[in-house]
Amino acid sequence: MAPRLDPVATDDRLPPRADVVIVGGGIIGVSTALFLARRRVSVVLCEKGSIAGEQSSRNWGWVRKMGRDPRELPLIIESLALWGDMNELVAGETGFRRTGTLYLCRTEAELARRAAWLEHARLYQLDSRVIGAAEIERLAPGSTERWAGAVFTDSDGRAEPHKAAPAMAAAARRLGALVLDGCAVRGIETAAGRVAAAVTERGRIACDAVVLAGGAWSRLFCGSLGLTLPQLHVLASVMRTEPVPGGPDLCASAPGFAFRRRLDGGYTVANNTVHVADIVPDSFRFFFDFLPVLRIERKALRLRLGRRFLDQLMTPSRWALDRPSPFEKVRVLDPAPTGWALDAAEAALAQSFPAFRGVKRVESWAGLNDATPDTVPVISPADHLPGFFIASGFSGHGFGIGPAAGRLAADLVTGDPPLVDPTPFRFSRFSDGTRPRPVTGV
Repeated sequence: MAPRLDPVATDDRLPPRADVVIVGGGIIGVSTALFLARRRVSVVLCEKGSIAGEQSSRNWGWVRKMGRDPRELPLIIESLALWGDMNELVAGETGFRRTGTLYLCRTEAELARRAAWLEHARLYQLDSRVIGAAEIERLAPGSTERWAGAVFTDSDGRAEPHKAAPAMAAAARRLGALVLDGCAVRGIETAAGRVAAAVTERGRIACDAVVLAGGAWSRLFCGSLGLTLPQLHVLASVMRTEPVPGGPDLCASAPGFAFRRRLDGGYTVANNTVHVADIVPDSFRFFFDFLPVLRIERKALRLRLGRRFLDQLMTPSRWALDRPSPFEKVRVLDPAPTGWALDAAEAALAQSFPAFRGVKRVESWAGLNDATPDTVPVISPADHLPGFFIASGFSGHGFGIGPAAGRLAADLVTGDPPLVDPTPFRFSRFSDGTRPRPVTGV
């Protein structure tokens, strides 16, 4: 079951022309639309299903610097600044609050591993630090565990995934962007070697640029254009609880569980030690690309072979633009959550924090994270197709950095000075001999 989204008013008319067409209405797509519209750029956002209907509404809702890949740190620093003003910017409630992030550690070895990341934090003068038992009790009271220590970042925050992207989409519309849901983009037309139009199921939109923010669908869309985006999917399962009076206010993680307080007083809870990945044909195509991250995540990764293998095998890689595309066959990815993993997280949380014992689980859901071999996103032009830009592959980190990622994508499209150095996010790193690798210890 999917989480309930805040309603979003959308548009019906398909314009004959726009400066930019955005493919995908998740947090990255709506953020890009918002920052383009603020510059008076004519933009149309097309979403095949519903705004934020997939992973952008199904994630944990953390907005954290702590534990980030160092290549993402400049982006999350800028994003947190944007989140801080977001409610005012969009004239709506995104749920953002600065509450801090806490990584609890049971052993000295685990604490040392977490603390090693602070070397990256010091380069950016972050407020992340190691804390002891007394401060843990102050921040997360009521635990029965004897924690070895924790790493804490006071300036981190949280937001509500079911509210944030809809509020940003509404703000983009007020600034002149057109937002269409139930409108799949089937492909792109080119002229003189560059983007000339986006072809949707409702018709053609002439444009100068297309931004692909398609999440888990981006690999398929790129492949239809002859572009290889190495991307696999990881299933993430989440549950929410009824309100817990007096519970901790921050985002916290310990081996076996992670939680954050919600605006409604309940908690979003997940199992942070289980990552489920379906074996599909792309698993073999990109095996050597993903081998380094598979080695790092081997203890947590659960591979399974099921229907998704046949689904991908039977999905065409190319299609005529005047015929229905695969994006119209499946409007919203709504996978079943991994029940046993959530049961284990629920039990571990209640064991460590008795206040959660007997708390009712209201609902649970799952989503698919779009992962890259180095777990860093692509925010980049496609060098061999002028006018085509990719903002995808956020590997489960996209919600927190979403506003800055959208701002950076808008900078690249318009040719404005980029918010941060875009080099780590270039698409060409997968084809220029760089051999992208994940950073260990984050």
